[in-house]
Amino acid sequence: MQRHEKASMADERTPLIAVVPTRPHRDRYPHHHLRYICTILLSATLLAGLITATLILNFAPLSEDSPSEWPLSVYNPFHTHNIPDSWPRSTGLEYDDLVTILTETPDSEKARAWSQYYTSGPHLAGKNLSQALWTKEKWQEFGIENSLIVDYDIYVNYPRGHRLALLEKQNDDKEESEPDWSVKYEATLEEDVLSEDGTSGLDNRIPTFHGYSASGNVTAQYVFVNYGAYKDFEELQAADIPLEGKIALVKYGGVFRGLKVKRAQELGMVGVVMYSDPGDDGEVTEERGNATYPNGPARNPSSVQRGSCQFLSFAPGDPTTPGYPSKPGAPRQPVDHAIPSIPSIPISYADALPLLKALNGHGPKASSFNKFWQGGGLGYKGVEYNIGPSPENLALNLFNDQEYITTPMWNVIGVINGTIPDEVVVLGNHRDAWIAGGAGDPNSGSAALNEVIRSFGLALQAGWKPLRTIVFASWDGEEYGLLGSTEWVEEYLPWLSASTIAYLNVDVGTNGPNLRVSAAPLLNQVLIETLELVQSPNQTTPGQTVGAVWNKHISTMGSGSDFTAFQDFAGIPSLDMGFGFGAKSAVYHYHSNYDSFSWMEKYGDPSFEYHATIAKLWALVAARLVETPVVQLNATEYAVGLRRYVESVKAKAKSAAKALTDVELDDTFEPLDTAISHFHFAATIHDALAAQLLYDLYNNDIPWWKWWEKVKLYYAIRRVNTKYKLLERKFLYEEGLDGRPWFKHVVFAPGKWTGYAGATFPGIVEALEEGDEESVGRWIGIAKGLVEGAADWLEEE
Repeated sequence: MQRHEKASMADERTPLIAVVPTRPHRDRYPHHHLRYICTILLSATLLAGLITATLILNFAPLSEDSPSEWPLSVYNPFHTHNIPDSWPRSTGLEYDDLVTILTETPDSEKARAWSQYYTSGPHLAGKNLSQALWTKEKWQEFGIENSLIVDYDIYVNYPRGHRLALLEKQNDDKEESEPDWSVKYEATLEEDVLSEDGTSGLDNRIPTFHGYSASGNVTAQYVFVNYGAYKDFEELQAADIPLEGKIALVKYGGVFRGLKVKRAQELGMVGVVMYSDPGDDGEVTEERGNATYPNGPARNPSSVQRGSCQFLSFAPGDPTTPGYPSKPGAPRQPVDHAIPSIPSIPISYADALPLLKALNGHGPKASSFNKFWQGGGLGYKGVEYNIGPSPENLALNLFNDQEYITTPMWNVIGVINGTIPDEVVVLGNHRDAWIAGGAGDPNSGSAALNEVIRSFGLALQAGWKPLRTIVFASWDGEEYGLLGSTEWVEEYLPWLSASTIAYLNVDVGTNGPNLRVSAAPLLNQVLIETLELVQSPNQTTPGQTVGAVWNKHISTMGSGSDFTAFQDFAGIPSLDMGFGFGAKSAVYHYHSNYDSFSWMEKYGDPSFEYHATIAKLWALVAARLVETPVVQLNATEYAVGLRRYVESVKAKAKSAAKALTDVELDDTFEPLDTAISHFHFAATIHDALAAQLLYDLYNNDIPWWKWWEKVKLYYAIRRVNTKYKLLERKFLYEEGLDGRPWFKHVVFAPGKWTGYAGATFPGIVEALEEGDEESVGRWIGIAKGLVEGAADWLEEE
């Protein structure tokens, strides 16, 4: 029997599906290995391309101007968007904690110590290097390690000698012989040394003199010209008072002193003598029964107001470098456009008395002129305020000897870098003074600035880093003509124009109890809101804030302090504030030896609480601007201001040399009115958008997976902030004002013939005053174009 192999039986290990080979394995496609390699290479290429595209998108810049221009990287969670890590807040401290430091740190006793240091010796511009070094080192000690000295070579004068004598002709009737002149009165030209006031008797105290006054020796009859305002001189001419070849005897006040000299010079006068009349001292006078300083609050009869005679409203800054910084080796220009060519000196009212009395009975009385000539305060001393000129047998001999040199001066600059480098807030005060003291002007501000910096330094020690950059400045040379600030702005103009949000100035921090502020309208709201955060030193009601006792008046920006170059040349919205004296306050001895630490301690701010208070206000305004994610400026306030300013100009047009009728007024100003209406609409929309974005930022809880929404919100806020930052610059006119091209702003400038006081729409106003219809139309067209352009720019997507 044939034997067969036994078939295997299935068990639990047997596969359910049997694989039965039917032929040998072969590749599905020919060239299999080649295709495999190509597939790998293609996949690698695609992956590399994807990575490259991601990197390109990741670092592609985002447009802050238009969301439609944003790349797809907005939606990439790994994209580096350059958003500060801490945004929308600063690093290290909550805002409320920062505010606590800034309100609790400024200390009256420390302010007293800083004041005592700054007022202990002379510190004229270009002669205060030791104070500059001390200030820099003190700021570094406070924690502002990035502090340095920035120097310029400035053209200035220093006094060598002077004389003022009233001469009387003895042999006037002897025509054949030379006149025999004798000295009827020799002015002391000195301030009394007071045992109660230490700095008044320093061996190195500064003589009485005028900055930028011309050297000269003239003898001539003299004329009383009231305040020496442009209109005062017009009224003298209308009254046929001879001015050419005469010396002007003029009261301080009303207009900047340099403009008094400028107008006298233009009318052919050969010299100017200025004095402070107690009639301008309000209720606190000797005539009203007040003892004079140091025994009482009234003006010391020997006090003299020094000061600059530069033509401030025509060309501030170093007169030899108009429009560019006075660095070593810079080309120097002639100075005739900026400083006088006739001599001038300041005197006390004690020295003015014999000169005024000698005019009694000569020429018309001031009381026969208009109301601006009334109010002389020396009637009780026998002065009748006759105009003159002095009789031919009386003349003044005015001798003034000044040394003009080019010398270094020193700004101290401190910086706290923020996380947003192209948004900057600058705080400044000048350090130089005409006298050894300067307790009010400027060193009450200097003491306050030290306390502001010490406060921010403590915040830095607590780990704080600001959202925006803060720059602190201690200017030199302000008193001569805003030299330090103007030269610095001229040097750093490109950076300032691109970066600066605001400039916050305090010149006189305090010389009395009344808050005074001037500001660009963009800053009105942040200022008003901050005043409610600080307690007033004058607590007539418990818990009273500074805002509660403030008179609610914000002046327009003029000149006379370091905000001028920022506001009028660079178009940076500025603010100036400080506590000042009133009609019932102790008389402030402006630019006198008696603006001293002793006066401040006795009358100005005995507790030094106002020093600490202005430091708190200054720091808090800065903090609001630096820390709030949406910049705290207000465009609608600007629009409201523009409407108010143009109505003021229309009122001037009705009383101008060639007055306009109502119909002509409407027709002439219609283009500007329309542009302002457009700007008001655009400003309102912009402010509303800013408010909405701030609300969204604080109240919309964006989930983590919608990262692009946070990015879009950040850049929307950046776009709004940029418009706020640059808005003031939109009102600059490159060619400048007629006859004073350094001033570029069409809305704000110092009055051409006032200097201190601000003028609005100055180009139009000056054309109206000069009766130049063509220029009126031209300047309305210029203003209309800039206002319209600003509105269009706000509306751009």
